[in-house]
Amino acid sequence: MKYKKSTTLFGIVAVALILAACDSDSGNNSSVSEVESSSSIEFSSSSEQLNSSSGLSSSSVGISSSSSVETCTNTYGTNTVTDCRDNQTYMTVTIGTQTWMAENLNYAVDSSWCYENSVDNCAKYGRLYQWASAMDIDSAYNSATWGGSNANHQGICPDGWHVPWSSEWATLENYVGGSDNAGTYLKATSDWYDDGNDDNNAIDAYGFSALPGGDYRSNFGGVVGFLGDWWTATEYGSMRAYYRYMGYEYTDVYTDEGSKTYGLSLRCLKN
Repeated sequence: MKYKKSTTLFGIVAVALILAACDSDSGNNSSVSEVESSSSIEFSSSSEQLNSSSGLSSSSVGISSSSSVETCTNTYGTNTVTDCRDNQTYMTVTIGTQTWMAENLNYAVDSSWCYENSVDNCAKYGRLYQWASAMDIDSAYNSATWGGSNANHQGICPDGWHVPWSSEWATLENYVGGSDNAGTYLKATSDWYDDGNDDNNAIDAYGFSALPGGDYRSNFGGVVGFLGDWWTATEYGSMRAYYRYMGYEYTDVYTDEGSKTYGLSLRCLKN
């Protein structure tokens, strides 16, 4: 897996984003095998909470209760799954031994948002989730170690799917040729910012169709089109967790760790 230095990432969002607050949780989850990056990008205080005063709205789409597990049966088609909880249909793709959603999850729960509170952005890019919301565990674990096992953890994914571990993202990256080039092969061929340089070309060789859905750090920041971030189930200490990100001008898929209060996208992986 590849870890990106902070000075490089901001080449991605220099057109639209400067976010500069830091948090400092030095804890480390002993179950995490990834090498920790001392140069991890710090965007906001780990004590920062997403709340109504920030201009966010979690009510622009109907919100489900904190428990996403419902008794119903998903419907499968040719490279599709229909989530029986809200009847939303997602494209799916098998890459190597893994079957992924080929779209970001758009299941509405508490502490999740549409980018810039736009329902259209939810339909296109999926929702942005705090880590505990994505994991469907108590919000207290945004600032405390959950310490779950390595078993598949459903979180808010449909039944039969789970929040991928960082190691499972690594499996995907390795299959498509390694993290240095995985962004080129996994990014969608449209909707990424194009500055006219060859280095931001995406070929979506496997149908993963990663889109730049942006995120929420200290504000929305205008990074839709420039940056995509996806949670993993793997913690980094009590207040942070690992995530993957891709930028419009880079071929890589990068690994970083950030505050669990960030609002990031989620891709579900089939059990």
